[in-house]
Amino acid sequence: MKKLLFILVALAFIAGFASAQEVAVIVKTGNSSFWQNVQTGCFDAQKELKAKTPKFSVTFLGPQSESNVAEEINIVESAIDRGVKAIVLAPSDVTALVPAVKKAKDAGIPVVIIDSLLTGATSNYVSFLATDNDAAGRACAKALIDLVKAKTGSDSGKIAVMSYVAGVGSEIGRVGGFKDYIAKNSHLTIVTTQYSNADMPTALNQTTNVLAANPDLVGIFGANEPTAVGMGRAIAQAGLAGKIVAIGFDGNAALQGFIKDGTLQAIAVQSSYNMGYLGVKTAYDAAFAKKTVPAKVDTGFLMVTKDNIDSTAAKNVLY
Repeated sequence: MKKLLFILVALAFIAGFASAQEVAVIVKTGNSSFWQNVQTGCFDAQKELKAKTPKFSVTFLGPQSESNVAEEINIVESAIDRGVKAIVLAPSDVTALVPAVKKAKDAGIPVVIIDSLLTGATSNYVSFLATDNDAAGRACAKALIDLVKAKTGSDSGKIAVMSYVAGVGSEIGRVGGFKDYIAKNSHLTIVTTQYSNADMPTALNQTTNVLAANPDLVGIFGANEPTAVGMGRAIAQAGLAGKIVAIGFDGNAALQGFIKDGTLQAIAVQSSYNMGYLGVKTAYDAAFAKKTVPAKVDTGFLMVTKDNIDSTAAKNVLY
């Protein structure tokens, strides 16, 4: 019995040691090309850092959908309980993840936030890496206004916003920036804002309904990858490709195809790879190297159109 107890204690110690060399990357969901590109960046960073710390490892986890906030909280708490060295987190809600992040801090586990900011004390995490979503939303609004003017000769008319998950930090900045710019720099009227919960079929159905209810719509904005893909498919199915100004967000193969065939006129593409790559390297510096890391890092975005989609700059961020 004593021998068995010793073995169990030894195994627990080994498991704890293994976890202590781990950076847990926890994202909103693994079910989109955007987050899969974040994953690629994470594991490329892992390969580099193993040269310094051979037992260093990265785990990549996320709930089934971006709207499953409770599942993401459970994943974070599980990582804390198993004693990971650091956490890289893309929070699916600006407030709901705050207690879990505070719990990690209290346990001595540094947290790096990526993609979407949290409310509350910034001292709960060591760094925030993301697109400047407010600036990106404003860039999308400017592109839409300019294209509507070029097509109709006016900056007035009806437009729609196809958003994703209400309450997510990236959505607040991105859609908030878009709406503010529209209000201050045009006479366009936003007739509806729809929330797809980052689900492509839902976005397709919502956009189909919005287009049918508003045949005089002059523009539409799809605020993240699955939403913009659903929006693009609805526009194509309605026979409105090129007839309505459509701006999307993110840069997977489907969205690239919509740019090339004229269904969408522009997409704001984040460097999702950088969020993963720099997120893991920042977590390593904070937890393993004990360095002071930058409080905020802008991972950037690029407005991609048919004119620049084949450029080196675009190829560096498209996925």
